Amino acid sequence: MPSLTLKGVTVNFPFTPYDCQKDYMGKVIECLQKKENGVLESPTGTGKTLCLLCATLAWREHFKDTISARKIAEKLQGQEMFSSTPMSSWGTAATDGATPVYYTDIPKIIYASRTHSQLAQVIGELKNTSYSPKVCVLGSREQLCINQEVMRQESNHVKVHMCRGKVSTRSCVYYNNVEERTTDRDLVNSILDVEDLVKFGNKQRVCPYYLSRSLKQQADVIFMPYNYLLDPKSRRAHNIELNGAVVIFDEAHNVEKTCEESTSFDLTPYDVASAVSAVDKLLVEQATEASASEDFNVENLSSGLKIDLESIGKIKQMLLDLEAVIDSYDVPSDKGLTKAGIFIYELLERVQLTYSSKTAVYEALEQIIGHLTGRPGIFLNTSGLQKLADIIQLVFVGDPSEKDKRQQMESNTAHFKVHIHRDNSYHKKAQSTDVWASHSSSSKKPGNILSYWCFSPGFSMQDLKSQGVRCIILTSGTLSPLSSFTCEMRIPFPVSLENSHVIERDQIFVGIVERGPDGVPLSSAFDRRFLPENMASLGNTVANLSRVVPDGLLVFFPSFPLMEKTLDFWRTNGHAERIESVKPMFVEPKGKGTFNEVIDGYYQKVNDPTSKGGTFFAVCRGKASEGLDFADTFGRGVIITGLPFPPKMDPRVILKMQFLDEMSRRKAPGLKYLSGQEWYKQQAFRAVNQAIGRVIRHKDDYGAILLCDQRFKGAGARAQLPSWVRPYVRLYESFGNVIRDVSQFFRVANKLRPVAEKKSAARSHEAACSPDTPSPAAPSCSSSQRTNTQKAKQLDAHLPSLKRRRLHEHSVANGMARICIEYESEAQEGPRRPANLLDALEQGAHRGGAAPNAVAGVEQANHLSTLSLQCDKRMADELRGGKRKIKLVQEQKPRASADVSGDGSSGGRVKAFLAEMKRSLSQFNFERVIRALQTYKKSDELEALLAGAAVLAEDANTHRLLRAAVAVSSSACSQLDTQQLNRGGAHLNQPRAPEAAAVAVSSFACSQLDTQQLNRGGAHLNQPRAPEAGCASKRDVPAAFLADVKKAIGEEKSTLLFQALQSYKKSDNYDDMVGTVVSVFTERDEDFILLIRFSMFIPARHKKRYRDMLDALQGQSVSAADVPAVREDQQRPVSPSSPFKTQSKISSFFSGSQRK
Repeated sequence: MPSLTLKGVTVNFPFTPYDCQKDYMGKVIECLQKKENGVLESPTGTGKTLCLLCATLAWREHFKDTISARKIAEKLQGQEMFSSTPMSSWGTAATDGATPVYYTDIPKIIYASRTHSQLAQVIGELKNTSYSPKVCVLGSREQLCINQEVMRQESNHVKVHMCRGKVSTRSCVYYNNVEERTTDRDLVNSILDVEDLVKFGNKQRVCPYYLSRSLKQQADVIFMPYNYLLDPKSRRAHNIELNGAVVIFDEAHNVEKTCEESTSFDLTPYDVASAVSAVDKLLVEQATEASASEDFNVENLSSGLKIDLESIGKIKQMLLDLEAVIDSYDVPSDKGLTKAGIFIYELLERVQLTYSSKTAVYEALEQIIGHLTGRPGIFLNTSGLQKLADIIQLVFVGDPSEKDKRQQMESNTAHFKVHIHRDNSYHKKAQSTDVWASHSSSSKKPGNILSYWCFSPGFSMQDLKSQGVRCIILTSGTLSPLSSFTCEMRIPFPVSLENSHVIERDQIFVGIVERGPDGVPLSSAFDRRFLPENMASLGNTVANLSRVVPDGLLVFFPSFPLMEKTLDFWRTNGHAERIESVKPMFVEPKGKGTFNEVIDGYYQKVNDPTSKGGTFFAVCRGKASEGLDFADTFGRGVIITGLPFPPKMDPRVILKMQFLDEMSRRKAPGLKYLSGQEWYKQQAFRAVNQAIGRVIRHKDDYGAILLCDQRFKGAGARAQLPSWVRPYVRLYESFGNVIRDVSQFFRVANKLRPVAEKKSAARSHEAACSPDTPSPAAPSCSSSQRTNTQKAKQLDAHLPSLKRRRLHEHSVANGMARICIEYESEAQEGPRRPANLLDALEQGAHRGGAAPNAVAGVEQANHLSTLSLQCDKRMADELRGGKRKIKLVQEQKPRASADVSGDGSSGGRVKAFLAEMKRSLSQFNFERVIRALQTYKKSDELEALLAGAAVLAEDANTHRLLRAAVAVSSSACSQLDTQQLNRGGAHLNQPRAPEAAAVAVSSFACSQLDTQQLNRGGAHLNQPRAPEAGCASKRDVPAAFLADVKKAIGEEKSTLLFQALQSYKKSDNYDDMVGTVVSVFTERDEDFILLIRFSMFIPARHKKRYRDMLDALQGQSVSAADVPAVREDQQRPVSPSSPFKTQSKISSFFSGSQRK
């Protein structure tokens, strides 16, 4: 295993670390050596957890080694043990400053994360290292208890008291075996997570909960959820010793919220009423028992209750008084009543609850709760009593003297507010699990809620620091901006790091999508989120992005209500059906019960080789946005549909902002507070950053991040994004450009980082790779079994023509522009001679079972162009240093055979054209066209040719002659003999030969053609058609296409489209034009055919880019189908008199017509 030395500490690492990993481990060791707090941000996928474990455990071993060195040095009394290695070189950590250090002083490592599932991943990483510390994982009875009688209880606090009762009477068989099994070698020397501990407990019939508590005393590393540390009650309950310990908070982006919630409470009328009811029941029970006994005293109560009836009666009176005091405040129904934090002491004093009486009241409550929960029979709800006991512990912190009491109370409540507000959840009273509870007067009317809220996480962090910890390290993938985060913590963080990512530029795409396909601005702002046009535009956006993002797509909403209402709208208006048709939809449930089923279904669908993936809809700050692994194909794209700001009208949010504004105005020396508005924005972007982190999970992963809210475009908003994301952000005003760039990104990424084929058997998400460990030594486990199989990729591997196309894609040169717009037609070609050995093998492999005239290889495409210049082969030849060649692809009509000359020469094609024209035209019109061709040969003026040949556009039966005239003029006129045109000899009367190659005409030169018929394409071009009077006037677009567009998208959007085309003709800005076109034609599925038809209007210089975009949108290689391979005998060298000169002039003429 590789090792490296950082700041004098040798760290063993499973593989050679990256630079960013070395930086991270160096900062961790700096915190440990200098006893300084640190806040370290490192993106998901950089191996953060592994680095944290290796650096911390390496420093701890080094610390232990230097103590050993000091002890040896003391025994040697100044002599050197090894002459080559002086004792001074063994390290100085043993002194730890000026304080002598002993083995008992070696710090424990307390490693805290948000959930047990995240801790299980951390323990899994620890097993991959070379370190084997003694470990212990702490959990609640809910996770660790295996006594079925206790686990059957619904309430957690009831489980606690029942467990305590069984332990005190030694009636739990599992607890009785703890002492015997604590020294079990398999247990002590193993690294076990919660699940492993429960398995061990079941196997050995020993209590895992008390087993973990006993292991804690010997453990080097203690794992626990971080509310165990931050909640003073939990810390006392688990007897966590912090003096001298190193405290690490992983996934620390939630620490702020946990700090505030662990020191806050809400006391509802239901809580007080249930407490009164429980005490009432106990009074009746005890009074009955007392009346049955003549010599009544406390000791002879069979229940074992150690308090008398008078004390129970006082507790009941206190509860009734508390309810009356809280309800005595007349509060506005909408805002509530807010008081300073110290008001809580004034309120509780009115019910005789003070520092002097707190201990007696707390012990009485504990006695009552223990007695009621330990009784057999019907369960009695004691949650209200437990909440009151917790409140006493929370409010009455410390034990000050009478002199210091006021100062203690002010200190305790400096970061708190008391808020009294109406209780609007009356239905909760009917949900009491105590079916025998009497409905006292206290529960007959709605009352007030007493809230005591903490607004500074620094209160808990300062309390933690005061316990004597060595240092506190906060780390996560999303802590940005660090300055505001550390400001909230209220303790110094001298060491900080914003780490870079291990990925390359081509692995991440970040786009801010300002508008949807229909041009409607996207926004989740309060005044726009539920507008039908906004929800419809967002639905169109997701539907279109689901086409171009392969495999798994994650869509995050700001909140559950917004997601539910938006999805309902999409189901009603067809957007959901469009998304479902591409990628089946999975929606994050609110409850925990069905979440695993939903996420497993999503994983299975993405992993299914027959599917195109799946779409998972989730909520920022929800379960899917926090700790789940969406590596590789499970998360190729993340769409953020809005900024998840906290609810601004929520009383707690309002008071938090007011509190921060109040603190920032005070300007205390050495302290800096966020303003309320800064905090409000910070909360939204931290949730966004956490959701963004789902997409890149290891060094070989890649994906797209799409921020679909116009509010992201501001510089201030972009500055809130993680440092590793900011350099790649692109701002898009046009949706079409988004589609183009996303499809291009995945096309390149799939080439550079191909993934293996999907397996039909799906894996559960629990078996997915660890998200934080990139290992160059071994490929990603998810990439080794999941893939996005694409038709275009398969073709690329086998077809020579597509290999040439790929070569062209990577070249900088654009090559000569194609002069023709290709009308889609299902043309068929005869068998061709193989151009090379690969073509011969390809043709031989595919010939079996094919029709005689079937096309082999790449020519087995669904749609072929009527005419195209083959720039791809020419570009390949240029790159290889070969000669430039021009090739014309000819459309073979079904009835085609050889031309008149029999050799396919230009002379034969001219003869066939002249014979057909003489047969179809009058003598006057025939001579008119001949004169136009002669003039064109001499002057090379295309306008004169088209003017003379205009007669061919007057009748549908002669349209093909106009196209043939252009073909003759461009490919054969330079070789014609003028006398041959004039003679019009007998050969013109020979039987008509088939037409020569049909040539596609540039879109903007079709002003004299019947464009409606041409645009339809296909065999109908050869069918007779009723003549029309006159010819169509010159327009910017063909009339039929114009009519279809107006009918499909309406007048307003048609105007927008044509304005974009006019601008394109003037500026040649392809990006702006295609952005508008795609946004207009992808709003509805049925309009997509218009996007394909529009390809005929794209000039040759941009044709390839447009086709590539269509390929990506359709998930198939349209370009391959549109560009058939060309026979070798069709190639001819370019010379100064070659047809290409003429073709270039035709192209320039059409470009000129666009500018007119």
